[in-house]
Amino acid sequence: MRPWIGSVPVPRIGYTWGETEAERAAWYPCDDVMPEPEQSAYRAIDVDAPAPLVWRWLGQLRVAPYSYDWIDNWGRRSPRELTPGLEDVALGQRAMIMFEIAGFEPDRSLTLHAKKSVFGEVAVTYRIVPRADEMSRITVKVVVRYPRVARLMRHVPPLGDLVMMRKQLRTLKKLAERDHDRGRRPDGGSTS
Repeated sequence: MRPWIGSVPVPRIGYTWGETEAERAAWYPCDDVMPEPEQSAYRAIDVDAPAPLVWRWLGQLRVAPYSYDWIDNWGRRSPRELTPGLEDVALGQRAMIMFEIAGFEPDRSLTLHAKKSVFGEVAVTYRIVPRADEMSRITVKVVVRYPRVARLMRHVPPLGDLVMMRKQLRTLKKLAERDHDRGRRPDGGSTS
């Protein structure tokens, strides 16, 4: 529920970025992983690359976070080239250190779950929606349940996540678009 001051809604800074009202109202696989979250946040970005290529880049989350590496990857750079086989995900595999894969539909969605983290229980779905033959959209829903001791900091994670995931999505977009452009050049290799 959005807070109000008088008759004016107070913006929920950090809870949304780039998504539409219809995307916020949609069902996501993380809704089954955590049916009654305390908070939900949404992020979305258009990508000028086909869904199968974007899926391959989402598979890379198994080895790196693709956001600010100096913060959440201990200073190691997230790989800038696709690692063969990482798109072949399986339930229970680790992703971005703290998550495990809780569900997936190849070329369509990847759901991650952390039962225990600094912020409590977290589930995330990355949904890929084809927009045209050569374009797609990544829409993300993050749901959280806080432990009692962390309830006072419940506004910190949405802001921190917004900063980190915005960087992550922009990085994945840039890399997928780069690879797609390489595939269109006469001298470039195949992107699929």
